[in-house]
Formats: sequence, structure tokens, C-alpha cells
Amino acid sequence: MTRITRTVMVKSVKIPRKLFRVFVEVEGMYRNMVEQLTMYAVNNNIKSFTKLKALKYREMRSLYPQLPSHYVYTACQDASTRAKSFLKLKKLGLAEREYPEIRRVSIWFDDHLWKPNGLTSIRIATHRRWITVELELHNQYWKYINRGWRLASEAKIKLDKRSRQLVIYLTFVKDINEYKPKGYLPVDVNENNVTMLVDGVAYLFETNAEKLVLGYYYRRKRIQERYDRLYGVKSRIKRRVMKKLRERRKKLDIRWKIANIIVRTAYGKQYAIVLEKLGKKPANNMIKRIKDKQLRHRMFQASFRGVQRAIEEKAREYGVLIVYVNPKNTSELYPIHNSPINYGNGSRIGKCSKGGELWHRDILVCWNLLLKALRGDGGNAPSPAGLNVDGWSVPFPMTATHDPIGIAKSLWARWKSLPQIQKAIILNRMKW
Repeated sequence: MTRITRTVMVKSVKIPRKLFRVFVEVEGMYRNMVEQLTMYAVNNNIKSFTKLKALKYREMRSLYPQLPSHYVYTACQDASTRAKSFLKLKKLGLAEREYPEIRRVSIWFDDHLWKPNGLTSIRIATHRRWITVELELHNQYWKYINRGWRLASEAKIKLDKRSRQLVIYLTFVKDINEYKPKGYLPVDVNENNVTMLVDGVAYLFETNAEKLVLGYYYRRKRIQERYDRLYGVKSRIKRRVMKKLRERRKKLDIRWKIANIIVRTAYGKQYAIVLEKLGKKPANNMIKRIKDKQLRHRMFQASFRGVQRAIEEKAREYGVLIVYVNPKNTSELYPIHNSPINYGNGSRIGKCSKGGELWHRDILVCWNLLLKALRGDGGNAPSPAGLNVDGWSVPFPMTATHDPIGIAKSLWARWKSLPQIQKAIILNRMKW
């Protein structure tokens, strides 16, 4: 059984000025405690929450007797986390200052400082009294509530002083039972597509990451050239314009939607997902021999591990097992003859050097990942097993083995808004 957590952000309704002033006072006292505790922890090389609490609890209680005592507990947790991170950066020589700077503060709450008040409001302990706060709820919140997730004891709160609202970060917890897989679903992650092999049929989901990365690259370049000339390199106006770019949001949207499709397909068939075992920074190995700056930038921005992490996170939510295999030669060897594949200049279609069969590169990778998992090369995979692989000698016949079903981004990226019948067509492996 695996326990997974998810954090959901909700906002409160607009709070009256007099009541909001109470939360501003709490934030000010909490910030002062975190600043003092963080400085003390860094000076004395303290990384442990329990040690910091044992040394500073009485002092903080005497300085802020009006606050409930558990604010000191959560401030110690917050400060020890900040100090541990800063000391690690300092050890690596990456810290810019001698001491950490406390810029933004989220107030940490445990179960003594906040309580759910039904499903639409919460109660928060302050130095004045317990205050009931109504919530502005959204679909994501109700999704977790209706699917059996339960609220954890911890929460965090930020103050939105412009709109007089509380930004509340709620943690949901769920225990998941992993099932014993009946088969395998290999997935190959590339720059412009993600390919999965389902029962011998390959689906190629177009992501067009290259166009997205280059589009924002040139957009940022134009903004920098224009605003640097008019207002200077460090101008506030330029930073404000750059913040409006939505590159990161679009990339995350692609990752989570494709991960949702892959994991739900594996869950429906009770399969394990097979992924390549990449290093921490796979792009570093890919660009070793590349001198083109633009191509190097694209490889770094493609975020192969980012897509894999999204699949891993979604798989935990459904209890789907992930199998990792060695990616060596997965795109270079033909699985039938165990012979090299020769690709044309820039082509994704390769020809077997022994039998002359033509294979799409991404499908070949998926078949090799599947065979490695079946042979026990994935660590969690079973013992060697037989597999009927299509080995026709006809050059590139129109079979599912060699020819992928291409799914345009305009179709799968709208996954939630597609009609149910169109979803069924996709999952039943039919071409439209």
C-alpha cells in the first residue's frame, strides 16, 4: 500500500478589513519568529526541527505569549526547512549571501491551529479567537473530495493583501493499493511526440514542443531587445512583461494531460508502464556533440525527465507500477535479427541492415522497451517470456507494428472536452 499526497490551492471569500487585520498581525508575528529561528539555525548549523524547537521554544513563547503555542512549533518547522536548504547551498558554494533572506512567508498550520468546518469553510486559531473563513471552492477541490481523498492535518496560508483574501494550500491524502500487472505498456518520450505501445498497436501523440520552445525563445529575445534599449537591462517594466509569458504553464499542461491518458490506459488494462531509465540530467549527454546553440536550447527545454515525472506522479495516484529499463540501443537494434538499424539523414524511418525491414524509430524503441521488460531487464519485471513480434520482410508494411497511429495535439490536448464517443474511438485503437 502506498500513501500519496496532493496539494490543492483554494481562496477564501473577501474578508472584512477589521477581520483581515487580525491575519496581518498573525503574519507579522509569524514572520518575526521565522526570521529569528532561521538566523539562529544557520549560525549554529542546526538542521533538525526537534533540536531547534528544544532550544528556542521557551524563548519564542515568552516573546509572543498571545499566540497559540503551536505557532512556535510550525515556525520551527518552517525555519529548520529554510536553514537546511540554505546550509546545503552554502556548502556547495551556491549561496549568494551570508544569511538567508526571508522574502515570502506562508503560515504553516498543524491540526491545533486549523480545523475543517464542514466542506465549505475552515476555522483558524489566532491571537484573538477562532475565526471561521468561508472558501471559494472549485472543481479540482470537489474532485478530490468526491474521489475518497481525505484532508491531512497540515495546511499553509498566504495573505493576498490586495484582494483581502487568504490563499489556502490544503493537502489531500489517499492510500493506494498497487495491483499485480497483467502486461506492459512501453512509453517512449521524445521532443515532439510521446509514443505508447498498447497490445501491439503504437499511438504517437504529437506534442510539438519544438515550435513551443522556439516560439517563446524568439518572443523573449524580441522583448529583451526592445525593453533593454528603452528602459535598461534591469527594468521593472520588462520583468512585468516577461511574467505574462505562459511557456511554463503550457508545458505543464502538455505533461499532465499526456500522463493522464497514458496512466488511465494502463490502469484500465491493468498493465505496468515501461519507461527508459534516464539519468538526472539526460540533456547533458544529448548535447555533448551538438554545437548549434538553438538545438542545445531545445534539448534542455524538452524536459524528458519532466514528462516521466508527470507519468510517475499520476501512476502513484492510480496504483500503476512503473518499470524502468536500460535505454541502451533501444533505437539502434532490430529486435528480430538483433542487427543495427540504419537511418537516413534526419529521417525517423530506419532500415534493418540484415533483413531490410523498415521501422519507425519511436515504434522500434517501444518494442525494445517491451522486450527488455519481458526479459527481466527492468528490475521489477518477470522472468523471460515469449512474444510474437511482427517480423515481415516486406519494407514498411502498413501494420500496427511499423506504422504508428498519429494523434494530433489538437485532439488529445482537448482530452477532457472531447465527446465520450470520440474517447472510446481513441481507446479502441481505431483510426479516424
